Amino acid sequence: MDATAVVTQGHDVTALPRFEVAVTPPDITPWLNGNTGVRGFSTFAATRSGPHVLILGLIHGNELGGAAALSALLRAGLRPTRGRLTLGLANIDAFARFDPENPTASRFIDEDMNRVWDETTLEGPRHSHELDRAREMRPVIDTADWVLDLHSMLWPSDPLLLCGRGERGKALALAIGTPGLVVADGGHAGGRRLIDYPRFTAEQGDAASVLVEAGQHWQAQTVTQMHASIAALLSHAGMIAPAAPPPMPPRFAEVTRVVTANTSRFAFVRQFRGGDVIPARGTLLAYDGMAEIRTPHDNCLLIMPSHRTGRGHTAVRLARLTEATS
Repeated sequence: MDATAVVTQGHDVTALPRFEVAVTPPDITPWLNGNTGVRGFSTFAATRSGPHVLILGLIHGNELGGAAALSALLRAGLRPTRGRLTLGLANIDAFARFDPENPTASRFIDEDMNRVWDETTLEGPRHSHELDRAREMRPVIDTADWVLDLHSMLWPSDPLLLCGRGERGKALALAIGTPGLVVADGGHAGGRRLIDYPRFTAEQGDAASVLVEAGQHWQAQTVTQMHASIAALLSHAGMIAPAAPPPMPPRFAEVTRVVTANTSRFAFVRQFRGGDVIPARGTLLAYDGMAEIRTPHDNCLLIMPSHRTGRGHTAVRLARLTEATS
């Protein structure tokens, strides 16, 4: 593919490939008013009791798959047979800026909305578009029992479910079971994700949240995977007819190292793909300036390597496949 220079959120990111946008941005106008008092959030309750499930898209405004999947559910008039189902569109204003000629530029307006979910930040004096929107969404999130956060990836990678470090998130991800890889990790140096929000990670409580990285941005198969994950969650919650179980139980991996770029010259030695397993410990993966990045153990699983990484950002997570015990 031809290389192009793209300026993203004030950062000059050079030599990004020109990515194909094979998903048409859906018209979300009919869903903006919602019925919860929070813009873009619609909730539907059954007469039978059950959990409150929240499915969230557009934490990142350029991840069209979440908007497409939720729009399809809203158009279809999906209603739960028990409990309460809420469908939420998060960074609506960033999504409105999406440009297929520069598709990375609408990820956010001021800052990454998936790095603000700690109580000190949410309750502090600072303001930004994404932080204020997170505060607006927080009352709904504080009532949810299970949250599925829909995401996609810039670089080629096998789809996966991220469950953070909590046992409840792990159990929920394994119960969803699709995609067929569940990854437990501790998040990013740059701030807490929604799945790291204290409601879902506190020792006391029952609420849980997982994040699906359903595939590469702007690809039709990514939207298909989102629908499969949604159906599996709603089936697990007893809100729809039981879905067929995945053909194989999901694999489980624990992140052993998060590699954060310490320089602006981070570069992999070759074009790794997320899901690659490197057989031997000590294999050279990348250079961070002059520092070598090597695999810390045998059979090292690469989680979402980023081939254009700015200083202070996550370049790759390294993981070990283990037995799932939940």
